[in-house]
Amino acid sequence: MSLKIHNLHLDLGMKILTDLNKIDRFDASWTSIEKREGTSLKQLKSIATVRSVGASTRIEGSKMTDDEVAVLIGKLSISKLEERDEQEVIGYFEALDTIAENFDAIQITEGQIKNLHKILMQHGEKDTWHKGKYKQVSNAVEANFVDGTKQIVFKTADPGIATEDAMRQLFDWYKSDKETIPLLKAAVFVYEFLSIHPFQDGNGRLSRLLGSLLLLKNGYSWIQYVSFEHEIENRKSEYYRILMQTQRERPGENITEWITFFISCLIHIQDQLLYKLEESKIDVPVSIREKSILFYIQNHSGCGSGEIAKKLGLALPTVKKNLGELVEKGIITKEGQGKATGYYLN
Repeated sequence: MSLKIHNLHLDLGMKILTDLNKIDRFDASWTSIEKREGTSLKQLKSIATVRSVGASTRIEGSKMTDDEVAVLIGKLSISKLEERDEQEVIGYFEALDTIAENFDAIQITEGQIKNLHKILMQHGEKDTWHKGKYKQVSNAVEANFVDGTKQIVFKTADPGIATEDAMRQLFDWYKSDKETIPLLKAAVFVYEFLSIHPFQDGNGRLSRLLGSLLLLKNGYSWIQYVSFEHEIENRKSEYYRILMQTQRERPGENITEWITFFISCLIHIQDQLLYKLEESKIDVPVSIREKSILFYIQNHSGCGSGEIAKKLGLALPTVKKNLGELVEKGIITKEGQGKATGYYLN
């Protein structure tokens, strides 16, 4: 079945329909999962935030590891952001946090999207002249590779009236289209936003933030506990290849391959979320506090008692007592001595 969505074409085959159905079946059961796994999800959200910030900025050329991102976020209140990578990381973190806390109130309008761009770019001194404003100079989508090389992926809308008109049409379509299902609308919106590339810089990062925003606004709350950005980073070559090939047929292109890619990313991270939650289940009865400690060890193998106490906001003596009990139950293993002591799941 061939559809026209906005000004684009989609071949809606059985593969896409089956995957959409799988995502929605999971979403229907998510409320009960969320109630049951409250403690585990709190930690998963923290981990996903760090991975999302790190991955999305690395896609655009940042060199910071997830560990470095976590440290920077942790000392945000006392940080002087002198390095470009640090400025981009904190900008992304603050924009992501704004979305997480306010997604219901954020509307898909020009003013709101410009404000998100302003938050995203607010720490970069070089970005002062263009943050929150549509581009004034022609730009193109470039892929940044590990070896330092760049490749133009596709050309974008011209600055000025062309960009303003294209964005106005995109917002008008998103508001008026009541027939296209939310997941497809989100995928189309992200694709069109990338194609227009309305801002001078930060479009790739903002497109991934918008993807999460649109999913959250349409009830897919589980997206907070996994990293869509990390999935795209792992499939970066495929991501750029599909954008480049699809863009060659612009305007009025067929976006079936892009939709298939977008949905397959969601399917994969959904499966990862279920796997992590299954891993966190322990047959031996444990308390809520012990479960919290176990989940932290699961995601930070080799961590020490001091780190666990600090990250979970627990008293160190209490953590040491629980760790000893978990070792006796055979659930975890203790290795090393003194400050070099680390704990691992069995």
